[in-house]
Amino acid sequence: MQRELLLRQGYKLVGKAGGVKLCHWTKESLRGDRYCYKQKFYGIESHRCIQMTPSVFHCNLNCLFCWRYNNYPYVEMKEWDDPSYLLEKSIEAQRALISGFGGNPKVNKEKFEEAMEPKHIAISLAGEPTLYPELGEFIEEAHRKGFTTFLVTNGTNPKALEELDPLPTQLYVSVTAPNERVFEALNLPRVPRAWESLIETLRLLPSLGTRRVIRHTLVKGWNMPFVEDYVKLDSIAEPDFIEPKAYMNLGYSRYRLNPGNMPKHWEILKFSEELSKELGYHIVSESKESRVVLISKRKSGIKIAQ
Repeated sequence: MQRELLLRQGYKLVGKAGGVKLCHWTKESLRGDRYCYKQKFYGIESHRCIQMTPSVFHCNLNCLFCWRYNNYPYVEMKEWDDPSYLLEKSIEAQRALISGFGGNPKVNKEKFEEAMEPKHIAISLAGEPTLYPELGEFIEEAHRKGFTTFLVTNGTNPKALEELDPLPTQLYVSVTAPNERVFEALNLPRVPRAWESLIETLRLLPSLGTRRVIRHTLVKGWNMPFVEDYVKLDSIAEPDFIEPKAYMNLGYSRYRLNPGNMPKHWEILKFSEELSKELGYHIVSESKESRVVLISKRKSGIKIAQ
């Protein structure tokens, strides 16, 4: 039943547990000159980015703000796909999803041809990707083929990150609660000691030799401002970048939260100013459209992902 639901929502299912879906910003980039804030922040070309997951049916949290259908049937993966197969079929799925844009007169033909040869993989579509036992092998295969990789994790599987080899081009850890009380209410963990596991991940981050980003998805009335609490957590992680971003009332999150839970961009900016001042970090960019601010450890600016 869940497979049928995902197919109706525009997913391409890959193998036993993989999934690919065109990002909104991939479509916008193909139809015009609008692109994802990740392109502005890190140099990722939105029209050449695959949004995918190796674990579409698996997650250990049921976050209220998740805009995916997140009544996940499984916490642990008992069946999964070979990394080479997963990568090959994800590329095929992306091309199939994009193919219809080739006949659109508003789409630049050169840009369409580039999109058919993707260069970046965002391992972040749905579920918790660190539950996939062969994640390192998948990243290695992607790098071997010339892809850059962004991995987004909820941080509750520190052992997987500690053993991950190679590391992705950029590692995102979502820190979406300032303390355990809020975490339990907002993230609805499905496994014991999830908060403690997240803290273990934050302690691990400084030792990981890749670009590290902390993502704060901020939900008004739930997990903000709590600036001092976030300062303590970010001080443990010592990330290269921090992205405070507004929750958006989209998808299935509309059944759990309401439009009043979406912070305005000025509220995100105010939070970011206070957070960066306390940490000694620097605001280096922002996207008003996506209600997100980029905070950097270095004042010199942004390291482009190549």
